Amino acid sequence: MKRSDKNDFVKSLKEDLKHSSSVIVAHYAGLSVKETDDLRKAMRDNGTKFKVIKNRLTKLALVDTQYESIIDLFNGPTAIAYSDDSVAPSRVAVDFEKKLKNFKIIGGSFEGEKIDQNKINFLAKLPSLDGIRGNLLRLISAPAQKIALVLQEPGSQLARLITARSDELGKSN
Repeated sequence: MKRSDKNDFVKSLKEDLKHSSSVIVAHYAGLSVKETDDLRKAMRDNGTKFKVIKNRLTKLALVDTQYESIIDLFNGPTAIAYSDDSVAPSRVAVDFEKKLKNFKIIGGSFEGEKIDQNKINFLAKLPSLDGIRGNLLRLISAPAQKIALVLQEPGSQLARLITARSDELGKSN
C-alpha cells in the first residue's frame, strides 16, 4: 500500500468514526470466505460498516476521536463494525459470534465509552432506532384511533337501529 493510500485510509476511517455512535472490535482469524461474506452482507443489511483493518493504521485513525480509549484492543487479526445506529453493530456481531466459533468479540466503544462483552450483549438486545420510532408512532397514534372509533360509534349504532327497525317493518308487512 502506498503512503498516499495509507493517508487516505486513515482520513476516511477517522471521518467515518466521527459519524458513528458505536464501534465493535472483533477477531476473525479462521473464518472462511463464505462466512466472511455472510458477515459483511448481514452488517451491510443492518446499516453497519464492517472492515478487516490494519491495526497500525486504525490506531492512527482513532487518535483524537471519541474512540481513542479502544486503541489497546487492536492486536492480532482484527476487524471493526461501526454505525450511526447504536445497536446494529452489536446485534449483528453477537448473532455471528453465536454462529461462528472463529469470530470473537473482544470489546468496543459506545458514545466514546469503552465497553466490554456484557455491555455489548446488552446493546444487542435493545430495539433498533427504527424499532423505537415504530413503537413511538404506535403509542402516539393509538389514542387518536380510539377517539375516531368512539366518534364513529354513535353513527354506526344509529344505522344498525334503522336497519333493524326496517327489517321488523318489512317482516310485519
